[in-house]
Amino acid sequence: MSGESVRRSTSHGLLFLMFLSFIASFLAARAFATLNPTTVVVTGGIHFHHFWYGLAMVAAAGWLGIASNHPAWRRVYAVVFGFGGGLIGDEVGLLLTFGNYHSQLTYVFLIGLICFASLATLLIRFRVDLERDLLEMERGEATVHVGLVIACASALPFAFNFLLTGSALAVAGVALAAVGTVVRHRQGRV
Repeated sequence: MSGESVRRSTSHGLLFLMFLSFIASFLAARAFATLNPTTVVVTGGIHFHHFWYGLAMVAAAGWLGIASNHPAWRRVYAVVFGFGGGLIGDEVGLLLTFGNYHSQLTYVFLIGLICFASLATLLIRFRVDLERDLLEMERGEATVHVGLVIACASALPFAFNFLLTGSALAVAGVALAAVGTVVRHRQGRV
C-alpha cells in the first residue's frame, strides 16, 4: 500500500474493521462458552473471565491509537479494539444477570442485530471508501492483520485454560504478523 493510500484511510473503514472484529470475537466467545460451559480459569481463587482479556485489548488498542501518530497502524488498533470489545460484550450478559450465564435475558440477538445493522449501514453508505480502504492493502499489511487476528484469538483458549492451544495460536499469530512486517519493510512501507 502506498504512503498516500495509508493517509487516505477513512474512519469508515476503521469502523467496519472494528465492528467485523467485534462480531467475530463475540460470536466465537459465545460459541466457545456455550460448547464448554464448565471450562474456567481459576488462579489463586480468582475466576478469570474473558472480560479481562478483552479489557486489556481495548485498553492497549485505545492507548496506542491515542499515543501513536503512525497512520499505518490505525487498522491494527481498530481490529484489536473490536476483538477486545467482542470479548467484553460476551461477558456483559454475565454481569447483567448477576452470574446466571444461561439466563433467558439473552443479549446475543440484540448485540448481533446492532452489529450487523451497523455493518450493513457502513457497507451501503460508504461502499466505495470501504473498498478502497480494505482492497488496496498490499500482501504485507494483510498478513500483519491476519496474524494479529490469530494472536487476538488466542485469548479465547487462554480464557478457558487451554494453555497449549492458546500458546500455539499466540505464537502463530505473532510469527505471521512478524512475517507481514518484514514483507512491508521490504516493500518500503512501515
